[in-house]
Amino acid sequence: MKANEYNFEYIENGKGEPVVFVHGSVSDYRTWTGQIDKFGKHYKTITYSRRFHWPNVKISENEDYSMYQHVSDLEEILKMINTPVHLIGHSYGAFICLLLALKSPQMIRTLVLEEPPVITMFVSNTPKLFEILKLFFTRPKTAIALVKLGATGIEPATKEVKRDQLEKAIEIFGKATLGENTFSNLSDSRMEQVHQNMIKAEFIGSGFPPIEQSKIREIEIPTLLITGENSPKIFGLLADRLVQLIPISQKKVIHEASHISHEDNALDFNQSVLSFYDEVRH
Repeated sequence: MKANEYNFEYIENGKGEPVVFVHGSVSDYRTWTGQIDKFGKHYKTITYSRRFHWPNVKISENEDYSMYQHVSDLEEILKMINTPVHLIGHSYGAFICLLLALKSPQMIRTLVLEEPPVITMFVSNTPKLFEILKLFFTRPKTAIALVKLGATGIEPATKEVKRDQLEKAIEIFGKATLGENTFSNLSDSRMEQVHQNMIKAEFIGSGFPPIEQSKIREIEIPTLLITGENSPKIFGLLADRLVQLIPISQKKVIHEASHISHEDNALDFNQSVLSFYDEVRH
């Protein structure tokens, strides 16, 4: 399908109310393999690979990897569907979905956010010392978890990307976000997906935009926050804050799962989301 003058590869399955899946970093529409058939029994499911992700046209040299561009792409895709959708996003994709919910809430029937990295609710994209110190005084657990992820994952991985050491960056980032055990046990096909979607510009581009907590309070869309039982603590803490902010929201922890809970425990993930849909409907 074509949106914003760009061709997006996608998979569509089933009939009924549309469910649109938005993948995260180092990934593409294949990450939702465990969902498309299950959801397709009850809904019209649409999974697409975001701009620059496999098998779409790759990013060009010196082109920015902008989250706002991905939000605009998703908005144009939903315009083509032409009816409110059930929107499911993972990680970077969940952040995209949240931004679209703020911009065009009328396009979204329900919202499922799987570990959105909304650190810019508290600090800037590259946190200053005074921001971290302020967070330590107001939300010490969040500050500690954020510093840990930054020091062990984001910062060293970004340094390796700038040195063009992408293999090293993948290992550092993967172990920090998934945990060493989950990362080490990724299948060959899943690691191939990671390599095919390792986009240098995403790590050194414009990053995460600021997001105001006061605006999040205005979201009236029924929302489910999902976290993995074995994920880094920062994701659970961010989800807890979003549940506090979004009026009609709840949180579900997927057992025996990491940051990619929809892959690690597809059965629990699918049942949780489908039950949420049933609850909202009734």
